Amino acid sequence: MNIISALAAEFSVKPWQVENTVALIDDGNTIPFIARYRKEATGSLDDTLLRSLSERLAYLRSLEEQKEKIRALITSQEKMTEELEKAIEAVKTLTELEDIYRPYRPKRKTRASAAKEKGLEPLALKIYEQNENRNPFELAAEFVNEEVENTEMALQGAKDIIAEMISDDAAGRKQLRYVCRNHGSISVSPAVEDLGVYENYRDYSEPVSKIPNHRILAVNRAEKEGVLKVSLDMDKIHGIAVLTGLHVRGGGKCSGLVREAVEDAYTRLVFPSIEREIRNELTARASAEAINVFARNTAELLMQPPVKGRVTIGLDPGYRTGCKVAVVDETGKVLDTAVIYCAPPYSKTEEAKKIITALVEKYDVKMFAIGNGTASHETEVFAAELINELDRGITYMVVSEAGASVYSASKLAAEEFPQFDVSLRSAVSIARRLQDPLAELVKIDPQAIGVGQYQHDMPKKELANALDGVVEDCVNSVGVDLNTASPSLLLRVAGLSPATAKSIAEYREKNGSFKSREELKKVPKLGAKTFEQCAGFLRISTGENVLDNTAVHPESYQIAKRLLDICGVSEADVKAGRISLLNEKARVQGTAALAAKLEVGEPTLIDIISEISKPGRDPRDELPQPLLRTDVMGIEDLSAGMELKGTVRNVIDFGAFVDIGVHQDGLVHISQITNRFIKHPSEVLKVGEIVTVWVLSVDTAKKRISLTMKKPGK
Repeated sequence: MNIISALAAEFSVKPWQVENTVALIDDGNTIPFIARYRKEATGSLDDTLLRSLSERLAYLRSLEEQKEKIRALITSQEKMTEELEKAIEAVKTLTELEDIYRPYRPKRKTRASAAKEKGLEPLALKIYEQNENRNPFELAAEFVNEEVENTEMALQGAKDIIAEMISDDAAGRKQLRYVCRNHGSISVSPAVEDLGVYENYRDYSEPVSKIPNHRILAVNRAEKEGVLKVSLDMDKIHGIAVLTGLHVRGGGKCSGLVREAVEDAYTRLVFPSIEREIRNELTARASAEAINVFARNTAELLMQPPVKGRVTIGLDPGYRTGCKVAVVDETGKVLDTAVIYCAPPYSKTEEAKKIITALVEKYDVKMFAIGNGTASHETEVFAAELINELDRGITYMVVSEAGASVYSASKLAAEEFPQFDVSLRSAVSIARRLQDPLAELVKIDPQAIGVGQYQHDMPKKELANALDGVVEDCVNSVGVDLNTASPSLLLRVAGLSPATAKSIAEYREKNGSFKSREELKKVPKLGAKTFEQCAGFLRISTGENVLDNTAVHPESYQIAKRLLDICGVSEADVKAGRISLLNEKARVQGTAALAAKLEVGEPTLIDIISEISKPGRDPRDELPQPLLRTDVMGIEDLSAGMELKGTVRNVIDFGAFVDIGVHQDGLVHISQITNRFIKHPSEVLKVGEIVTVWVLSVDTAKKRISLTMKKPGK
């Protein structure tokens, strides 16, 4: 297989793009680096496509390695033929390759292997020839001996061997897979009387070709929990007919025996195997899509706009143990902590107001971040009332606590806040999540962030790889302040390992703030290749060189300076934002002409101009700001038809959950998102988006809220 050509066709790109990308990957370059700084080589392929291409490259290389192993194994058995060699070369999946190898794989003890040990394989082959003139009983008589007592035993052994031959036939298995995929159904029946949350799946059935991914994952989980029995149903007559057409010839007595072997092979060997394969295939498909949804939601959550320049109080609500309070400044530095009792059983509301008021006045607090866990509603009521009394323009937001407890009890949190107990660390984390979601959430295992579906049922390795890639892409698209980033944030920068991230932090602590990117080369364990990969993603906001506060890579500094000279713009002008001459020159001359003059690729030049135009630019600032509140509502305040503003918290296969400020997210079913047809809610919605919704129905007892995005009457 020509892997380059195969990848080019699969991803609809030019072979030279694939060839260059593969060379860059093999040379140890990271995906963010390739996507950002090697656009000329890849034809400006984005990071998402590059990651998919990289994963597919690994798969195809693994396939080629397996082909070589199987060639060697079959050759060692002296069974390799020209036809078999061509078949191996033509396969495109590991499943097809396994089908070809199946007849040659060493088998455990089977009925067929036992028959072969008794010398019945020649009889099986003679019967399988289905010669009209041969009588199978006469043939079998020749094989009666001490181990084979009679012709009936001989014929049964021969049929067992033929059944295994049929089971090992790659063509038959391929056709049956096709039939199962297009005509089979997934059927479910109760395994217990009380199905609980799976009641909707009582006696449920759906075609394999139509069953949606979230239902595959649901029935799998129910089966694992012992609540449901799940099976693949297919017309047995149809299935046997497929194998009969391939293996039965004529109507003689030998053909009758082969027909019996076909039915046995289908029932005992082939269909159970195909059933496992199809169900595994469905699970793999559903898992891949669930991982994609989780990854997409995680990216959108991480890229939520930071709420900058505001001293914030983080409130980690609680009943018996009280509400933990942490005051953090604009940079996330902890200024003060406290514990208040604003909820039952103590409800020391007036005392709590005095404590918070004192902190607000002392530190000029502008914002409250309230965790959405236990006692959150009571704490929100308290905060909204106090905000109204203070009348200082303070706003608040209820923040998801997902993963906060995991982080607070982690070694990382203990190293960051050795002086605080676990609960106070959570309050700090809640405040910082509102100030800068990306910087805080990178400290938490992405699987604990809680914006997916069935994530705990996903293959751990695939999920971790996908989420790590998402976090890496988000961090590098924003950039990281070299002088303030925590080691956990530095670790997500392209090219940096735990050792080099720690070395950067230690160097910074020992020598003070970095003055330039060039100084990175002095950090122990940070070699030339690592510098190349990471430097462009690290920012120095207070450095002498303005380019150090942009995504312009050090390798392009000379080009950037020549560009400024050509346009008559100084670095002082760039710092002051006086870059109109640069944009005018680029407009008049054209980026293609400027690129030719500077002997640089046009994509790189466009990026340089964009970065110089906005030093210190944070792409998240261009997104709509989070929905901050000053009042409070409860689920009991809702009524059908009510119009509300909300924040999308999770986008899944069958809809989206929207936070409307009542401590219980409402569900917008996919059918209620838009009037046009959509295959997936992500076509319209993304995590963090502010949307207008209308209440369809409210079940207060079950705490279920049904919402619509279709304006009533439209």
